[in-house]
Amino acid sequence: MGLGKGIAIATMQLVLIWSITSTVMLIASGAHPPSADSLAHCPKTCGDVSIQYPFGIGPGCFRQGFEVTCNRTTKPWKLFLGNTITQVTGLYPSGTVLASFVYTIPMAPGVGTYNLSWQSPGWNLNIESYNYFAFLGCGIGVYLFHPDTGDLVGHCTIKCSSMAAMLIATQGGSCNGMGCCTVTFPVPFRGFRVTVIKGNDTVPQPFNDITVKAFLSFRPYKFSIMDLLSDKINATTIGALSAYLSTVIADEPNCKSAQLNNKTRYACSSSNCIDVQNEGYSCACSGNFDGGNPYLLDDCKQEYNPTPKTNCSLSCGKTYIPFPFGLEPGCFAKRRFQLNCASNRTLIARPPAKYEVTNISLDEGLMYVNKLSESEDANTNYLSIYYGGSDYFGQQLIYGLGQSGLSEEYGAWSWSITNSTCESAKQNSTYACLSTNSECVGVTHETIYIGYRCKCSPGFEGNPYVQNGCADIDECLIPNYCNGTCYNFQGSYSCCPHGMSFDPVQRQCTSSKGQNILLGISVGISSGFGVLLLTLTAIMSVKRWKRGMQKKIRRAYFRKNKGLLLEQLISSSESVTHNTRIFSMELEKATNNFDSTRIIGHGGHGTVYKGILSDQRVVAIKRSKIMEQSEIDQFVNEVAILSQIIHRNVVKLFGCCLESEVPLLVYEFISNGTLHDLLHGDLGAKCLLTWDDRIRIALEAAGALSYLHSSAAIPIFHRDVKSTNILLDDAFTAKVSDFGASRSISIDQTRVVTAVQGTFGYIDPEYYYTGQLTEKSDVYSFGVTLVELLTRKKSIFLNCVGEKQNLCHYFLQSLRDKTIMDMVDPQVVEEANQSEIDEIALVAEMCLRSKGENRPKMKEVELRLQLLRAKISRTHKEESKRGRDNPQSLSSEYKSTSPTMTRRAEIGFVANLSSQAISRCHTMEQEMIYSAEFPR
Repeated sequence: MGLGKGIAIATMQLVLIWSITSTVMLIASGAHPPSADSLAHCPKTCGDVSIQYPFGIGPGCFRQGFEVTCNRTTKPWKLFLGNTITQVTGLYPSGTVLASFVYTIPMAPGVGTYNLSWQSPGWNLNIESYNYFAFLGCGIGVYLFHPDTGDLVGHCTIKCSSMAAMLIATQGGSCNGMGCCTVTFPVPFRGFRVTVIKGNDTVPQPFNDITVKAFLSFRPYKFSIMDLLSDKINATTIGALSAYLSTVIADEPNCKSAQLNNKTRYACSSSNCIDVQNEGYSCACSGNFDGGNPYLLDDCKQEYNPTPKTNCSLSCGKTYIPFPFGLEPGCFAKRRFQLNCASNRTLIARPPAKYEVTNISLDEGLMYVNKLSESEDANTNYLSIYYGGSDYFGQQLIYGLGQSGLSEEYGAWSWSITNSTCESAKQNSTYACLSTNSECVGVTHETIYIGYRCKCSPGFEGNPYVQNGCADIDECLIPNYCNGTCYNFQGSYSCCPHGMSFDPVQRQCTSSKGQNILLGISVGISSGFGVLLLTLTAIMSVKRWKRGMQKKIRRAYFRKNKGLLLEQLISSSESVTHNTRIFSMELEKATNNFDSTRIIGHGGHGTVYKGILSDQRVVAIKRSKIMEQSEIDQFVNEVAILSQIIHRNVVKLFGCCLESEVPLLVYEFISNGTLHDLLHGDLGAKCLLTWDDRIRIALEAAGALSYLHSSAAIPIFHRDVKSTNILLDDAFTAKVSDFGASRSISIDQTRVVTAVQGTFGYIDPEYYYTGQLTEKSDVYSFGVTLVELLTRKKSIFLNCVGEKQNLCHYFLQSLRDKTIMDMVDPQVVEEANQSEIDEIALVAEMCLRSKGENRPKMKEVELRLQLLRAKISRTHKEESKRGRDNPQSLSSEYKSTSPTMTRRAEIGFVANLSSQAISRCHTMEQEMIYSAEFPR
């Protein structure tokens, strides 16, 4: 029974040993990327070099072909590639190997050729193309051959001259063939062959016994001429330079082949695969990850770990290592904060330079470093994690090496948790500032934002990255910190002078005679409250008195401005629109107290402002001029008239305000200004209004005037029709405005005698000389506006000799001379045909007849414009159809003569043809003669 049990146990042990051996062999052969835990038993360092998979020492610790050995007989220990003499000075998980190559060739008498060679162990390393050989010697030629094809890929020669020439040639550390030369690797190689040929040149003393030295370098090496002259240069004193080697997985030619054909040996199952130039592939973590090892399973990603494990090493040598930094896995918050402890020195590096970390300041966010290795990259601005990740560890160099009086070997780097802002980091579950009394700080350098870090709040100290890590500073324990009696409390302290004590309730120092002070304070507070109460009462009384006075003044203004009359009109008249209302003084706020920047125009009877009401409506507010009784009467007249009008082409009146010194009218806001501005704004530019727009605007204005004359409850004569009083909205729809001079006429009246009002150039001559206002006066003014639309000239303009000219008379004279086309706007000539121009000219001529009884009514004018617009629309459709059938026929449309002009001359619209000899440049004297036929 015992024998059977023993056999069973032995069998289980053999199975266990076989299982362990199989696992070890599987890892060693590279069957699948191992995890970090499965390599926990493997050696991590050799001397100052950190060992990273796929490289490793011992069974199960490396991928096949990537074995390294550690020589422990030297101080410090040295790491080598496999069983070769190639020393490794740096291993990084990104696949980069920093190796040392040194060759010494003693020149033997009678021997002219010397050969050097090197081959990558296991064919798994590439010498990158930016590496090159550097040779020291005299009178030799160096030739670099391709290791596979044997082709020559580079060469250089070295000569030695006089001492003076050598010193000049090597100034600045150059290596240009005088005592030294370099041969560059043009492409990545997995080995090399070099032939050194001794020349026949005469080598001057003291160089004829020099030993040739060969270095493989990754940077231009600064040679000293003293190296060539020193008798101490021999095999034991030559300094070693390093070269970058990149890792290559050579068991498959590329990534695709490895993924398809050799899945069990594929090395990049948890990282990105990159094809290598001369066959093979390598692995790399994505740039978004935090510098992991792409050859380990799921090692590329690592989230921020806010809770370190227990029993972590908090120091290395004399350097204290606080969290988030750490040495062992689980002791650092993120891989970028992992440091390496070797020979009691805390190390961090950016290949090829290594740095010893001498101090880490959590409060300042700085890491102080001491550079250990020689490198031209010493003044780098960035510092990466020790084993070469893709993210930067300490972002910006605070002060460059060699500045601030420091030697070239010292510097300080700032660092951050992540590149997030404090606001976004606080929303994340991995927010690093865990201590209660901590705060977030943005890290910047000049204009560059690096990220955020944490620090203890003022009055606290400790580690803000761990729970309850920030403790209160007891300032009272600091010698000579307080000249008096010190009282410490959470986050701060109080230093009370002698004879006083700290009151914890009031949190201030109080005198020992507390009762007297308390009484004084009470009396002072009571007196202060009494004075404050009296002051507030006085202020409120003054404000109430001002409000009462202001109310009385506004009521007086309301009565003065005929407010009672308008209230009665608006409330009783059935013809008044329901939307008309009387506003309060809110209009002052709507116009920003009538700011000059809000002015959008000046009407005949006031200034117009842009305003925004409390309901966000944009309106136009007309403020009457400084008050005269006549102005008030015209103001009331405009409200009375506009409140009765409902027409789409008449500007809409919202209401008025009568409580100010001058009355205010509130209209709808018309955005595109006046017709006058669009026609005469910039005569050098093309007008925004097309021919069709002009006909439509004339028709809409005529429709509004026809409505006022014929369709309103009481006929209304505008008395000031002109292009300035025709507004255009967003769609260029015409809106007739400014009814301050308008008059309501009884239905049984045809004319009324009144004081002449209007704008010179638009006033009906018959009305001007007789004072008798009729609806035909508006017809005449509209005729002037029609001529403006046709010619794009102002009602009063300068003629060709610089004299003022009346547009109406100039137009009528052009009709007589049959030269009307000379004064028509060129844009109209371009867009309209002759018959359309003749028709609109005929309508204008009818409106401008000297006697009102011969002019048409506005209803007839509206009808003629409607027919003209319909004709234009029909013509355009026919031309469009004809143009599609025969495009060449369009050009003939504008060449026809005008039968309308001929007919007009026959029926008497045009005066005697003898007037053709009269000059077209009329004077004001001629205008007065022309007007003399009207009785005064």
